[in-house]
Formats: sequence, C-alpha cells, structure tokens
Amino acid sequence: MEVTVLNRQRAHPVQRSGLADFVRRVGRELLSDADATVTVCLVSDRRMHELNRRFRGRDCATDVLSFPGGGPTREAALHVGDIVIAVPVAARQAREARHSLAHELKLLALHGYLHLLGYDHEVDDGAMRRLERRMVQRLAASRRSA
Repeated sequence: MEVTVLNRQRAHPVQRSGLADFVRRVGRELLSDADATVTVCLVSDRRMHELNRRFRGRDCATDVLSFPGGGPTREAALHVGDIVIAVPVAARQAREARHSLAHELKLLALHGYLHLLGYDHEVDDGAMRRLERRMVQRLAASRRSA
C-alpha cells in the first residue's frame, strides 16, 4: 500500500514517516489490495474549518475528514481516498487525553480510514467504535511483538 502524508501546517512538528507506516499497517489489516493508495493531509485549523464548512456545512474546525476515492488511479491502483487531519485540534485532544500528538494523529488516521471504507459512527449503533478499539489493541499488540 502506498501512503502519502502531506504536511500543510506549521504549528506543530510531525513525523510523517511514522504516521505513514501506521496507515500502511492499518491498510494491511483492513484491505487486501496491496496496490491501494491513501493520502493523509495535515492541515491548520483554519483550513479544516474551510473544508468542514464547504463539504459538511458545519462552520467550525473538526479533527478529521475523509474523502473516499472509490476508483483506480492512473497507475491502476485503487485509491482508497484522502484523510485530512487538523493538527492543532489533534494537539488539543492529545493534551486532554494525556497522550502524545503522534498517538492522537494515529487514532485520527485510523478513524478517517474506517470512514473511507464506509463505516459511519453516526448511524451504526457503535460498530465503528468497537472496530476502532479492536484495531488499536491489535496494532499495539503487533507492534510490541515485532
């Protein structure tokens, strides 16, 4: 799986390679197409506010948005979609949860990835949240045993 992480914000330093590696691991767990592509874009609160207003009609910044790809790229790989994360929102959430920004970005990337696959926590009676918890546990366990 090819994962591209674009950092379009300057407020917080981010280790893009660690996030890309995590999204690849998520992809291996959830999607069998090894040729698939995903893009993760890290943005400012202002940019996320604009995107949230434009695409969801909500006049505020949110933590993560997902834009499913739904088709092959020019290279004939499946483009799963794009995940956009507001890094300042993630930083605030990380402080509140008392964990690192890197950890919060991974949680948001997983959440966004599940949305790309069609999961929707607003209507699924908790199925997406349960899968998120299982994935976090499984990925943490596989990381410790590696």
